[in-house]
Amino acid sequence: MTETPSVLVIGGGSTGCGIARDLAMRGLDVTLVEKGNLTHGTTGRMHGLLHSGGRYAVSDQASAKECIEENRVLRRIASHCVEMTGGLFVQRPEDDDEYFQKKLDGCRECGIPAEVLSAEEAREMEPYLADDIKRAIRVPDGAVDPFRLCVANAASAVEHGARIETHAEVTDVLVEGGEVVGVEVEHQSGEGVHVHGQPGTTEEIRADYVVNATGAWAGQIGDMAGVDVEVRPSKGVMTIMNVRQVDTVVNRCRPKGDADIVVPHETTCILGTTDEEVEDPEDYPEEGWEVDLMIDTLSELVPILSEARTIRSFWGVRPLYEPPGTGTTDSTDITRDFFLLDHDDRDDLPGMSSIVGGKFTTYRMMAEQISDHVCGKLGVEAECRTAEVPLPGSEDFTVLRDYMEEFGIRSPIGRRSAQRLGSRADEVLGGWEGPNPVVCDCEAVTRAEMQDAIDSSGTDLNAVRIRTRASMGNCQGAMCCHRMANELFPQYDELVVRDSLDELYQERWKGERHALWGEQLSQAMLKHMLHATTMNRDGDPATRDESVDFGAFDAGPDAASDAAGTGADRAATDGGSASNDAEARRTEFDGGQRGGSDADS
Repeated sequence: MTETPSVLVIGGGSTGCGIARDLAMRGLDVTLVEKGNLTHGTTGRMHGLLHSGGRYAVSDQASAKECIEENRVLRRIASHCVEMTGGLFVQRPEDDDEYFQKKLDGCRECGIPAEVLSAEEAREMEPYLADDIKRAIRVPDGAVDPFRLCVANAASAVEHGARIETHAEVTDVLVEGGEVVGVEVEHQSGEGVHVHGQPGTTEEIRADYVVNATGAWAGQIGDMAGVDVEVRPSKGVMTIMNVRQVDTVVNRCRPKGDADIVVPHETTCILGTTDEEVEDPEDYPEEGWEVDLMIDTLSELVPILSEARTIRSFWGVRPLYEPPGTGTTDSTDITRDFFLLDHDDRDDLPGMSSIVGGKFTTYRMMAEQISDHVCGKLGVEAECRTAEVPLPGSEDFTVLRDYMEEFGIRSPIGRRSAQRLGSRADEVLGGWEGPNPVVCDCEAVTRAEMQDAIDSSGTDLNAVRIRTRASMGNCQGAMCCHRMANELFPQYDELVVRDSLDELYQERWKGERHALWGEQLSQAMLKHMLHATTMNRDGDPATRDESVDFGAFDAGPDAASDAAGTGADRAATDGGSASNDAEARRTEFDGGQRGGSDADS
């Protein structure tokens, strides 16, 4: 063992970044590896709810108590990542009175502040609730930005000496003499500040201890080490609406079921969710019926949702873990608690532990528990400080600041920038010289904030996106993707900028394909015209992938089917491979009228 014990953390989600921060603050030599961007897995695909614990107050009280405890901690250490919207569990006339009482009693038993509101009081708090609701329970739910919080943890880890290595996929776990001694990684990209290896090269990273914090992918890392980590991945689909229809988290007060929550998040609302067990965390069925289900069901609580525009859907995989022998057949019955698996004690394989299960809200608690465990294994005596020390951006940050003329930007823009940057606003905005135009209109992201993100992300515009929310608003990048790419030039050459732009287009299009009806279909066509035609992307001789059929979007399902076999799925201009989906939606929804789904939830 080296003089300063070294720890390798696998996984760049909330838990992995929280572990890296915790161990680095305790003085250990920490390296974190992540196969994609930070938040690449489950963290970047959650519905943004900062749990009060109310959702588990009946079915899983241990998890509920953990949630309310960490809810209070995150409000304290991550104030620039959290909006305390408050939450309502709303009862409709057909919902069970007995369950409503169980929910109220359960919240109070778990220490969750809970207050019964009449229908009139609930509608005063949330005017768009249905006229026929019966009553509601108010709880301290909130909204949290998972991207901002995860990046803040990584930044804190780096400040304390950690190495954060993104786009580095683990291809093997190194076992020597019956003990885990490190991993082999393959570097996928050579761009970005936190990428040290050359593309396509491999590297052995050795450490005194390895932590598997890969969530739904923990079983794959376990297989490489020769041990079983039986995670049961559960897919959840969510839908993003065009504006913020509610300002409070709205839950349906009934037993478990699909489509029972609306979370206000930044400028949008997120509808959730479904719960479907899958074999492979990378296997995302793409039927799209979940979008219909959520809009139809949640419109019973918030009728205005039926008139709103759906801008995209997305899906994530819950890393559920059930101890052997429990025998639960329904994934919704599996506890949302977390488990620490010491592979020395459990599998006679020293040098590695896995952390599985849990929720985003309890990431810090999970990180503290496994960091205590690792320090015990390595003989390190150091206390956890992550519950007291604010994350970068939250130091002395208590209210949103109105910058007005101070930084040469309009006050609404200043407020949005301050919300994202927190206490770093002076550093990022105040230190910027020259014009500071808005690059992303929907999310009010200025050039100064964009360049600050590029300094941390290199040419990876999707990494810039998760730091700033640029391209995540109403237009889904139609008006700003090219502006974002322009910010890379002239520091990076033209071909690199084009590749970065195409990757960002593809990521944006991926979630839009299941929302093509009515006004959103028109928006998709507008986006196609802007990028494929006005910007000459469909006839640009500099486009390197000649197999992309930009005309397929307009030519109908036959052309799209032919193009699909020739690489059109690259969809660099949000056209190409999507045409078949778009035409199918046109037919299915009869000229833009959204039809119901007969899928059984």
